Amino acid sequence: MSRKPRLKGRAARLARLFPARPRQAARTPFVLLVVLLLGGGLIGLLVLNSALSEGSFEMDDLQKDTKNLTDEEQALQRDIDSYSAPDALQRRARELGMVPGGDPAFLDPDGTVKGVPSAAPRSPADTPLAVRPPEAIATLPALPSAAAPGALPTAAAEPAPAATAPGMSATTAIPTTPGR
Repeated sequence: MSRKPRLKGRAARLARLFPARPRQAARTPFVLLVVLLLGGGLIGLLVLNSALSEGSFEMDDLQKDTKNLTDEEQALQRDIDSYSAPDALQRRARELGMVPGGDPAFLDPDGTVKGVPSAAPRSPADTPLAVRPPEAIATLPALPSAAAPGALPTAAAEPAPAATAPGMSATTAIPTTPGR
């Protein structure tokens, strides 16, 4: 049998600090710790990669939505531009029965009138039959208390003439002064 030599002094004290034979149990927790750390890291990378790819798909969808909305905005802007073109405005105004205005008159801050106003020319060919001027539209009269519920009046009431202040013309609604 072989015997280990006996150590003396300082060597003996150092030898007591190290175990005489290696233990197998000390390796098992370390190996488990390393396996758990590697497995956790791999699972973390998988979750991170999935989240990034989901965000990428969502970003692609949002970019498509943005492109569609931008196209729609441009189409609407083209419509607005076509409706606000001078010839389109003139055509629509004629459809509504509007005519070009006459000569304007201006009021100074002191109340004097500059210019001679004239009425706008009115041509029956310019106004369509379906469009009526506002003064031709009569409001429905109130039902008499003796009328049965649900009964409609048989004749439309005539509109009342517009009231004018003294010194105002009923056709132009511009203050008139004698001698001008």
